[in-house]
Amino acid sequence: MRTTDLSELAAFDAVARHRSFRRAGEERGVTASAVSHAVSNLEARMGIRLLNRTTRSVSLTDAGAMLLSRLSPAFDDIGAAVDGVNQFRDSPFGKVRINIPNSIAPFVIGPVIGPLLAANPNLELEIVATDRLVDIVDEGFDAGVRLGESLSDGMTAVKIRPRLRLVVVGAPVYLAERGTPRTPADLERHSCLQNLYPSGRRYAWSFEKDGKQIEFQPSGPLSSDDHEVLVEAAIGGLGLAYVWEDRAARAIRDGTLVPCLDGWRQPEDWLHLYYPTRKYMSAGLRALIQAMRV
Repeated sequence: MRTTDLSELAAFDAVARHRSFRRAGEERGVTASAVSHAVSNLEARMGIRLLNRTTRSVSLTDAGAMLLSRLSPAFDDIGAAVDGVNQFRDSPFGKVRINIPNSIAPFVIGPVIGPLLAANPNLELEIVATDRLVDIVDEGFDAGVRLGESLSDGMTAVKIRPRLRLVVVGAPVYLAERGTPRTPADLERHSCLQNLYPSGRRYAWSFEKDGKQIEFQPSGPLSSDDHEVLVEAAIGGLGLAYVWEDRAARAIRDGTLVPCLDGWRQPEDWLHLYYPTRKYMSAGLRALIQAMRV
């Protein structure tokens, strides 16, 4: 097979997986028009339409679906074969794309980046930080970080550092007016900013003391999946916030937020790095997992 044929097949594979010429171009490092041109050339050479295109969507024809079902395993095999060359190199090479919630990205990936890239100078990390719930397969990521919600079938998950903790904080002006809660039961009398998972589902505030666990369902004038928004709202005196301790650390140090519920700790929860079980694992992804796992 000619190199141009393989490139066109790879372009088709990317478009078919993403259902998007733009995303396929981003994955391949070329423009959407270049990907479209490659797929059109492939269709012309094969004499059959592989994709249905409209101004808003891309879908597979029956012929395209059949071709994709045969191509995807083949490209996995090719990727595994090329990556196998890593055993003859000093370190892994190539790009690893990872998706991670924006609210925890600095604390999870920040300490890892420097040592990992220093030890693997031929490795390239592409980190997309968003609190939107992402399908890592559909959007072309090698791995993702998830907290709190279940993983879809076909995923493998490993525990990673750090084990983050949530804390209740309030502004001095708010606490002076409304009082400082001493127990979770005291929260019933307070304005409590609500936390959302990226899916939009609200989650309870959890506490633990002397082996006893309590869950509290907050209510208040604001809800968000962004801890930075919750921190700023709490600093503004809007209510109590339940946020990552590391996210509120600077405000606690400078006195614009005060920790509450001394002695009541939020049970620490593990974060997980997850990736498709059935897809071959590149040496770069293995290096990333090794750097992050517990």
